[in-house]
Amino acid sequence: MVQEKLTLSVIKADVGGFVGHSDVHPELLAKAEEELAKAKSSGLIIDYCRSKVGDDIALIMTHRKGTDSAEIHEFAWDTFEKATEVAKKLSQYGAGQDLLSDGFSGNIKGMGPGVAEMSFLERPSEPVLIFLADKTEPGAWNYPLYKMFCDPFNTIGLVIDPKMSMGFKLRVDDLVENKKVVFSCPEEIYDLLVFIGAPSRFVVNEVYTKETGEIAAASSTQKLNLIAGRYVGKDDPVLIVRCQSGLPAVGEVLEPFSMPHIVAGWMRGSSHGPLMPVSTKQDTPARFDGPPRVVSLGFQIADGHLIGPRDMFDDPSFDNSRQQALDMADYLRRHGPFEPARLPLEEMEYTTMPQVMARLKDRFEPAT
Repeated sequence: MVQEKLTLSVIKADVGGFVGHSDVHPELLAKAEEELAKAKSSGLIIDYCRSKVGDDIALIMTHRKGTDSAEIHEFAWDTFEKATEVAKKLSQYGAGQDLLSDGFSGNIKGMGPGVAEMSFLERPSEPVLIFLADKTEPGAWNYPLYKMFCDPFNTIGLVIDPKMSMGFKLRVDDLVENKKVVFSCPEEIYDLLVFIGAPSRFVVNEVYTKETGEIAAASSTQKLNLIAGRYVGKDDPVLIVRCQSGLPAVGEVLEPFSMPHIVAGWMRGSSHGPLMPVSTKQDTPARFDGPPRVVSLGFQIADGHLIGPRDMFDDPSFDNSRQQALDMADYLRRHGPFEPARLPLEEMEYTTMPQVMARLKDRFEPAT
């Protein structure tokens, strides 16, 4: 019998903050849980996990309908709309802010929520890590994905595991011109870095094995500001990474987050800050609406069912990373509105800064 591919979909949205942008009210989470349970009992999905980070609700689902399924995407959209109604009833902040359309139009991508999906043949043991980030943008995954799949100083399997020695292919999307390019690594690492070192525009969308073309990682690449043409909140991206058996080990996938790299986002989407790995008990940003943070949920998938989650960053081995992030946050905050704490002007175009510039444009005179 031919094995049918399993699809893992992670769809996340901010439909109302409690309080401000810091958390999700329990009633919104209960509504999402209720809808997911209905979808499972109806056979639409095989299994699910309802999760969150900061003020975002994440729907983690397994099914057999493939990526970009209109049924799955419509279900997610309807669930977020129902949660939005609860948010409005409770006067939650920014209710429905990630829903940038009046109704579902066939694919939830480009409508506001962050989406990462992959289809694969389930292995005898299928460990998967799902990362959820808050107060940042899709380019936040560039650095860790490079470290996981291209850097032998991070991933010793690239050196000692013959199944990994051929390397990986990384698909990079240009979010401004809506184009893509695939880099074969390690031989094209230098070319890859030219682009992914500019994470506000170029983002790693997918990673594949070179030998078989099997998918190893998938991220969300939706940027709210580019979709809406104005600042409507940060993108709060998601990432799926499969582990072991010719792919990076679980520890190799987590290792990049031992260094809290600097990402764009934080307060009003206008600042740089460290991406702090936290447990799910610490996923509620507060200081300056941050710092930006990431949680990691670990699952073993068995016949399409999600065994887990394990809270992967709930571990003292990441305490130093958290302390470094706090020290970095102290340093950057002392810059106030000056770069590099504030984003450069070209990235401020989609914040509220253009309104200030428009108000003052007649004040500028020729310099002599």
